[in-house]
Amino acid sequence: MIYLSSFLFSDKTVRNPNIYPYNVFAGKTEKVLLFSPITILYGNNASGKSTMLNIIANKLKLEGQEYATSNRFGTTPYFMQFVGECQYSLGEDEDGRTVVIPKRSRYIKSEDILYEIKKIQQEQVLEDGYIYEHIRRGMPKEQRENLRNSDKMKKDLANLMFAQEKYSNGETTLQMLEDYIEPDALYLLDEPEVSLSPANQVALAEELNKMARFLGCQFIIATHSPFMLGTLHARIYDLDSGELEEKEWTELSNVRYFYEFFREHKSEFED
Repeated sequence: MIYLSSFLFSDKTVRNPNIYPYNVFAGKTEKVLLFSPITILYGNNASGKSTMLNIIANKLKLEGQEYATSNRFGTTPYFMQFVGECQYSLGEDEDGRTVVIPKRSRYIKSEDILYEIKKIQQEQVLEDGYIYEHIRRGMPKEQRENLRNSDKMKKDLANLMFAQEKYSNGETTLQMLEDYIEPDALYLLDEPEVSLSPANQVALAEELNKMARFLGCQFIIATHSPFMLGTLHARIYDLDSGELEEKEWTELSNVRYFYEFFREHKSEFED
């Protein structure tokens, strides 16, 4: 399913070339992305992957959006100014009607996943997170007060603490993503492979493929993991190129680096 069909980043300029996020796009001649059920934003560190996802999340008002400031350059809210200058188009359903972005859609960042792992590792934070999750889901204050210190809460916390002892960080990451991602929604994922082994990165990518194909999900993913890049059935944009070129995963510099590294050490595997 395609909920977000295209996104056009602002092509306007400001007087100071260092102002964020205008500086991220200053060297890019193309500023439009066309989306597939799975689209990857590839690039090395500081290529603008996370910035692009956050701008899209802010423009669409998705849960998980983050506000960014450039206050050291004055009082102008440059980030939101830039977001306001961006444009997007929505997809169509089977009958040719424009779709809407489902309310359950969200922007999931690598730090969100790491926070969830840390939350499982700290009892007080775990308790606070448990209550916060019910607030996020809209539970009224009176019901939350009744829930606090209830037998149900103690049992749920005990199960979470058991999960802390039973599962590794990588397994916890997979479980968190499984809990977050529901059918029929748009998800922006910023480096979801954090804490995952190569085998689990492939397993995650295969699950995302299934959710895009069978469960009506659309994913826009920032990653430079060769295992994710090689497994996802995705349109790939190379943010390291000035033209935001579409490329095959085998053409990407990070993947080529891995390939050359292992080729140089080929004889060591054959001994």
